[in-house]
Amino acid sequence: MTDTEIEITADLVRDLLREQHPDLAGLAVREVAGGWGNQMWRLGDELAVRMQRMDPTPELQLKERRWLPVLAPRLPLPVPTPVRFGEPSARFPKHWTVMTWVPGEPLDHGSISRGAHAADTLAGFLRALHVEAPADAPIARDRGAHPRNCTDGFENFLQAVALEDDLAAEVRAVWDDAVAAPAWEGPAVWVHGDLHPANVVVSDGTLSGIVDFGDMFAGDPAWDLAAAWVLLPAGAAARFFDAYARADDAAIRRARGLAAMKCLFLMLMGQNGDRGLPGGKPHWGPVGRAALDRVLKGV
Repeated sequence: MTDTEIEITADLVRDLLREQHPDLAGLAVREVAGGWGNQMWRLGDELAVRMQRMDPTPELQLKERRWLPVLAPRLPLPVPTPVRFGEPSARFPKHWTVMTWVPGEPLDHGSISRGAHAADTLAGFLRALHVEAPADAPIARDRGAHPRNCTDGFENFLQAVALEDDLAAEVRAVWDDAVAAPAWEGPAVWVHGDLHPANVVVSDGTLSGIVDFGDMFAGDPAWDLAAAWVLLPAGAAARFFDAYARADDAAIRRARGLAAMKCLFLMLMGQNGDRGLPGGKPHWGPVGRAALDRVLKGV
């Protein structure tokens, strides 16, 4: 059995806790649905164990361990914060981290009914996050660049999703406008980098937490501003950008194109789920299609 095929069970989690953090081993362990690169297990009521699974290296977990304690105190929404580190061992040759649990329901299984409140909440969160990052902040490898440098990825998603011709032309026009937009000229700021409906939680009809910071980097905030369409309900993007108040026309154009690409990714993951492919998520297809409709309507 290879490392990626190790079966992660509640018993394994308990055994690892007994070995490395015995004071936590008596808490209830419950599996959390979802996850691909990492698998999550609830630990009692206030904690979770994040187990490296398909991620080939521990880089993303180590990044969260290093930087989330720095960022979390100044962010206005709950985010998972590492509290204990689990190191590779004979029982499990990968990294695992005990983190605070962010209560709420993942947006890909929930909904936002208070659109104006959610727009203001997301804007406030991103205003707090998008500050100049230090020189030793992580730099993105496969994201964070200007859309013009991501055209291959966009084309691959567009071809794979196989939209109707008219719709594909509309999406391509949004992307081409993003490619033509001026580049980010400000300092590299902290960026979450992966704001999609499975990485935010909702309660009481609005956003209540942000999770999965493994892709965080220092760079162009447009990668997060795409969430105005990917996360928020129809008609909320304009309010979001008014509340955020830092995005010029070029940033909005780049963000809209990146949102289109993210929607295609969600739709592709939905198709993969319908086909029973590993990592596919059938319920993401409708989520991505609805978000694409919002992208095409603009701000």
